Amino acid sequence: MSDSSRDTAAGAGWGGAEHGAYRQLMPSRSEKISWLDPRMLWAARNGVLASWFGDPTGRTRGRWVAQRAAAGAPADKVIRRDTPERFSFMVIGDTGEGDDPQYSVVPGFLKVSRGTDFAVLASDVIYPVGSADDYGPKFFRPYQDYRAPIYAIPGNHDWYEDLGAFMRVFCDDAPPLAPEPAPRPPSRAWLRSLLWHRPRTGDGRRLDEARALRAAPAQQAVQPGPYWAIDAGPVRVIGIDTGLLGTVDAEQGAWLREVARGPRAKILVTGSPLYVDGEHHPCAIEGGGTVDDIVRDPAHRFVAAIGGDIHNYQRYPVEVDGRTIQYVVSGGGGAFTHATHTIPRVSVAGVTERDFRCYPLRGDSLAFYSRLYGRRLRLRRFFTLTEDEATAVVAERLGITPARAPHPSARVTRRVRLVATLLGTGRRPDRAARFRLPVRKIYTQLFSPSSATYSPPFFKSFLRLDVSPDAVRLRCFAATGNRAQEIDPPVEDDVIIPLP
Repeated sequence: MSDSSRDTAAGAGWGGAEHGAYRQLMPSRSEKISWLDPRMLWAARNGVLASWFGDPTGRTRGRWVAQRAAAGAPADKVIRRDTPERFSFMVIGDTGEGDDPQYSVVPGFLKVSRGTDFAVLASDVIYPVGSADDYGPKFFRPYQDYRAPIYAIPGNHDWYEDLGAFMRVFCDDAPPLAPEPAPRPPSRAWLRSLLWHRPRTGDGRRLDEARALRAAPAQQAVQPGPYWAIDAGPVRVIGIDTGLLGTVDAEQGAWLREVARGPRAKILVTGSPLYVDGEHHPCAIEGGGTVDDIVRDPAHRFVAAIGGDIHNYQRYPVEVDGRTIQYVVSGGGGAFTHATHTIPRVSVAGVTERDFRCYPLRGDSLAFYSRLYGRRLRLRRFFTLTEDEATAVVAERLGITPARAPHPSARVTRRVRLVATLLGTGRRPDRAARFRLPVRKIYTQLFSPSSATYSPPFFKSFLRLDVSPDAVRLRCFAATGNRAQEIDPPVEDDVIIPLP
């Protein structure tokens, strides 16, 4: 097994290693998404409009579900797979930018996924707005050699065109929804309708051609809607759709409570993680209650909750009524990397730094972002930190023992401390905080995507879950874009989850 980032800097992808062969998989021309492009921001406006004028996602989702039910989808929305008591599946989140970071994941994903029964895409299958013609280079092409079915739950980007392309690809070529009556002016719904982004005319003309890339019978998967459950061996995998704003409508909430019942162990896959960045986000259900209330109920037998949306890996083992539920963030499948060095020293729901895991490691995250800002602001000599300097200053700031010790020669100078402060390390309050550059909130919404690097290391990740009658083994594998990690993908986290 190759070194991971927890072992050596080379295992993290640093050091000018040989680049991987992933570029051979890419189309000759690939789109590089820039969220600083006003045209891109305008196309992706629906999330902002929903927060200003009311979120129509729940109503639209209900119409999609009703259409699928009328077409014969199972009423309970459960997919029953004929799998043995021992089987395996993959989880990969926030994939579809169609560029170097997404394709860098593919060689390792194909190697690790050998022998698995299916895969689940957890949130944001397609960027920027979920268009149908983007599915060719951003879904069918990269995963054409994965020989098993792929199921998916939508993320907010898949909802930017009212989920039409997602439903066509994953839900038996579902036809478009019939238009709704126009809202009466001058209501908020009327204003929203005037500004709402809709699919361009003719979108999807290349979809049939793209489907040919995953046309083998063993690759086919039809799901009953944007949310579903899969019964496989001793577990039920439940996928929920959290829409544009990270919430669940009342109809889906009632369904979730129903499919959560029963003696099977359960694993939740959601577009909005329930624990992330050292905070608890229980995910509200319209009409009352939260998704995490359902997960924590001992009668429902949940053992893990895996969420996408945040583009890195995190794990929080939370003790609930004498048992441990593994809360996982898995959004490192291809989109720009969200920082981990901004996560403060973890103390949430009884989980401490000793229990918490993340990838990239905080020091590697800080070194990665220091290079991005150094390049963007043309101040490389000032901003750029070595991975050892970054690891050392993170350990100093947060008062933690780093997973990978920095070289003894690494010095934490005034410059290193200032860069760490400017880049929001640990979000620790101090007098320099007012001068911080926007890293976590504003930066990731605007600057991070446009600053995405197209040379390794990328710090991407994906999961493999191996299920037996007694336990689930969850492993997080890394993809750096370097050849060494393509040949032998390193394991960044490995946990055994007992089944009740």
